[in-house]
Amino acid sequence: MKITILDRILLLLTGLLAAYQIAVGIDNLSTLPIVAYSIGFGVILVAGLLLIILGFDVLDSPLVVIASTIIPLSLSLGLVWEHLPSWRMPYLVFAMLGFLVILITRLTPLKNKLPVIVLAIVHGIAGMTIFLLPVILSLTGRLSTRFSLVGMGGALIGVGGLLLAFLKAGKPLLSHNTILRILPGLLLLMTAAFVLGFSAQ
Repeated sequence: MKITILDRILLLLTGLLAAYQIAVGIDNLSTLPIVAYSIGFGVILVAGLLLIILGFDVLDSPLVVIASTIIPLSLSLGLVWEHLPSWRMPYLVFAMLGFLVILITRLTPLKNKLPVIVLAIVHGIAGMTIFLLPVILSLTGRLSTRFSLVGMGGALIGVGGLLLAFLKAGKPLLSHNTILRILPGLLLLMTAAFVLGFSAQ
């Protein structure tokens, strides 16, 4: 399926939002959250640019699953480090080990279901963290209600990440064309929700 002009416009807007968040949207934080958020939005920016330049063919690369894992892991790590001090080190270990195991299972030709299981577990935990933590912080009054938009972004990134991961694993949840048709809009909505939500911190 060829990438359309509308797809490129949506991806360009996504890249601009991600660049904005890196440049001016991450401020007054400690070092690790700044690094984690910068990595997450940096991957979104690079992914958008690669799709604009190379089209949807870039999704055939084995690096897609790995890249789609970096985003939720880095963003969830930043959130945990900021708002759950007692879980900092355990979650940092989970993020590092989770990424390492996904890297190994994706770069090693395994014929069993282990890569899909590992992917679902790591994506599930990271995605639920990005979704639930901002919502809970908003509902309990610790942060603005608008911060719950980060949770909406987390839900969208979870959907997008799993769609891409299972597509790459040869077990697509939707048809190939349907995934490609909704992907640019999904990325834009996700990034916009993150930028609006993080601005409420």
